[in-house]
Amino acid sequence: MAVLAGKAAVVTGGSRGIGRAIVLRLARDGAQVVFNYARSRDAADEVVRQAEKEGGNVTAVQLDLAEPGAAEELMAAAERRLGGLDILVNNAATNIDVRPLAETTEAEFDRVMAVNAKSVFLTVRHAARHMRDGGRIVNISTLNTVRPAPGNAPYVASKGALEQLTLVASRELGPRGITVNAVSPGATDTDLLRAANTPEGLARAVAVTPLGRLGRPEDVADVVAFLAGPDGRWLTGQIVRANGGII
Repeated sequence: MAVLAGKAAVVTGGSRGIGRAIVLRLARDGAQVVFNYARSRDAADEVVRQAEKEGGNVTAVQLDLAEPGAAEELMAAAERRLGGLDILVNNAATNIDVRPLAETTEAEFDRVMAVNAKSVFLTVRHAARHMRDGGRIVNISTLNTVRPAPGNAPYVASKGALEQLTLVASRELGPRGITVNAVSPGATDTDLLRAANTPEGLARAVAVTPLGRLGRPEDVADVVAFLAGPDGRWLTGQIVRANGGII
């Protein structure tokens, strides 16, 4: 029997990269999944088709989490579709081009924080009110909270906020058997990583990774699935550094 059979899951940012792998893994494990995407309908439809091909039950909702009210709308739409909530994975994230703090605009900072931190606050707040006892919350962070990169201030700040929200929520929701953890990937082979790095930069990332390669989206999804499943019942308030040993 699939370990997540009968479970209702929401994944933010599920149309590509790590989010896509998480959606497909949770669906493969038997969960009914609702995910949002901001722009590419084609990419989202392909995820739904792949899940259905594998016997999964997945629904895509187009919502940009930078927009006011979008996070609440996603959670409401998911509960209408799923009839409840057992698993929440906050994966959606955005960033700006690398530039010094002195050259970063307030609008850029606000957008990154809206997607990467405020939407996490809002979805976790919803889960605190409506998630069934024994649920699972997993927030996706980054190794940059431990190894901050110059020129990346809004992104690093937003993920630092995500990690602290994770720790507070784990204390508050623990009495209900709800676990709250974060997964912190290293350099993971996605379109976004390759678009933001030169071949030389990618080679350096491999060189400093003890396991000797870039991560794959499925590597991160497998860790999320463990935390979301029954075997993750005794882990909460943890930042799991799924990075091949860089940190």
